[in-house]
Amino acid sequence: MLVQALGQAILLGMHIPDGFLSVPVALLWWVLTIAALALAVQRTQGFDERRVPFMGVMAAFIFAAQMLNFPVLGGTSGHLLGGALAALLLGPWAGMLVMTCVIALQALLFQDGGLLALGANVFNMGVAATLVGYGVGMPLMRAAGGKPWGLIVAGFVAAWLSVMVAAFLTSLQLVLSGLSAAVVFPAMLFVHAFIGIGEGLITVAALAFVATMRPDLVPALAEGLDARALSRAMSRSAMLSVTLIGLAIAVGLAFLSPMASADPDGLERVAEDHGFIERAQDPAYNILPDYTIPGLDGPLSTILSGVIGLLIVFTLAYGIMLLIRGRRKSGQGSTS
Repeated sequence: MLVQALGQAILLGMHIPDGFLSVPVALLWWVLTIAALALAVQRTQGFDERRVPFMGVMAAFIFAAQMLNFPVLGGTSGHLLGGALAALLLGPWAGMLVMTCVIALQALLFQDGGLLALGANVFNMGVAATLVGYGVGMPLMRAAGGKPWGLIVAGFVAAWLSVMVAAFLTSLQLVLSGLSAAVVFPAMLFVHAFIGIGEGLITVAALAFVATMRPDLVPALAEGLDARALSRAMSRSAMLSVTLIGLAIAVGLAFLSPMASADPDGLERVAEDHGFIERAQDPAYNILPDYTIPGLDGPLSTILSGVIGLLIVFTLAYGIMLLIRGRRKSGQGSTS
């Protein structure tokens, strides 16, 4: 019963629960994450106002997509991380903020990942994954000269590497917290090499969809494609349409969430197989634990919790970017 309960506490993703990391290691990654996010806020102050809703849409899509675990191998499951996808569509800094909104909401509202470990989780999946995804994907896309195969290759490689880097960092943090490097590194990197394939395929499909439908809404992506990609004018009505369609897709994913694989994810599988799952601590509180509504059983509970989550994270990402832009305008006004 205890193992089952602890397993439920880390049901989704590469999210580290409290208890896996020592306090000094967790605090160190909090410092690194805060520094990275401060830089991200500074770099996104000039973000195009008309594209701010697209940040909310991306946050909602990634949140909903992360609820869909897919089977990988040997009774293990995985799901989209989304860091490379967010970075290639929004740029690394805006993508970093979107991923932070998603991961923070998962910890605070759904108890997916620990509060002390939140700094490490944001760094691994939000900071490192976006920087690697953009740093690898954009040069490859430019090198391909706007060819369609370039989008496929760049998207897949960037997404796969982003998962592997996140798995490497998670392994490093576990080893610094007292676990054996000979056990953790091979196990984590092996299973996430397969999960990364799924990440790559989903990322390529999403990139191709956006690049085909509205490349003008994603200059970070169009930068690596043909210049004609920017020929279509971007309007507020187009942005509203994309926002509504994007939210509809995210809600659709939430409706599919009860069909997600129930197999343990990569980190949970490694923790079970190598005997450190018992280090996980129960969450300090429960609001919507395991992506369910307390008192409501069955698929409807999962669907409703998913819809609630994606609407909140859409509002959160949208509001944070408006706040950042508001501070920039206020700063400009005070100096003029």
